[in-house]
Amino acid sequence: QVQLVESGGGLVQAGGSLRLSCSASGRTSSVYTMGWFRQAPGKEREFVAGARSTGNTYYADALKGRFTISRDYGQNTIDLQMNSLKPEDTAVYYCGASTSYFRIYNFDYWGQGTQVTVSS
Repeated sequence: QVQLVESGGGLVQAGGSLRLSCSASGRTSSVYTMGWFRQAPGKEREFVAGARSTGNTYYADALKGRFTISRDYGQNTIDLQMNSLKPEDTAVYYCGASTSYFRIYNFDYWGQGTQVTVSS
């Protein structure tokens, strides 16, 4: 089992920045990819960004340039730096982890989520 705990959500004005963090514990040696998804009210959960065990990072096309994911492999943490935030970025952000090298969008474990609200 892998446990994931997110932190760093909150309320920010449009144009502002927030940094989310996620810490993994438990069987972290089984984790290949960690990443972030988000779910806005009334919408499906959508992919945001991921960081593979190879060191490669990848993003949802619409978020490239504003969001940056970083992973500390020694500390088993990932961060999501979000800049130039827009009201449409308002969502619950979930940290996820995959125990398969090939599954980089379908995660096995999830955190509880952290709310990000961007006011206009």
